[in-house]
Amino acid sequence: MSKKVTDIIIVETSAIIYEGLFGILTNTGHSFSIHPAENLLELERLNLKNRAEIILINPVLIQNQEKHFLSLKRELAGARWIGITYSLIDPRVSSELDDVVNINDSPEKITTTIHRQLLAEQPAGNGIQQQEVLTERETDVLKLLVSGNANKEIADKLNISTHTVISHRKNISQKTGIKSVSGLTIYAVINNIIKLDNYRE
Repeated sequence: MSKKVTDIIIVETSAIIYEGLFGILTNTGHSFSIHPAENLLELERLNLKNRAEIILINPVLIQNQEKHFLSLKRELAGARWIGITYSLIDPRVSSELDDVVNINDSPEKITTTIHRQLLAEQPAGNGIQQQEVLTERETDVLKLLVSGNANKEIADKLNISTHTVISHRKNISQKTGIKSVSGLTIYAVINNIIKLDNYRE
């Protein structure tokens, strides 16, 4: 029985980033058909022929072209949009994306994110929310974590044990589906848990 082929479009101007993602995705053993595009216009042309399920895009290519992006997003309602992030991005742009991968993420983390979005594409007929809400204590831990605090420092500041901090961190990762601190920082900004201005020099 032949495997279902998943169409993925990578919208990225950097050849190094594109080739890196291409290499990661083609070595997973999964049936991915990967197509390059350098901007939204190329993406639009490509998708006339290829109805992509996953679109990996550099968020910088969305800035200043938000109307075009939102129009494409409506047109390609079945696609999942994943940002390729180098650093913190404009929360207004990131809020329009379904997920993000960071260029420092491991190949396993990148493929896990893609598979999570492929599953999220299925109709949510069972009434389960896609993302669980963090508890007040988990939110406190997240704020301190993305501020650069180590487990011991978080424990001291919240008057809890290091073991409890680790337990909260596991719960945060499970609920958000994010393991890296950079990814959690983006999550915290998008969900208004932290203010981006507080992290600028």
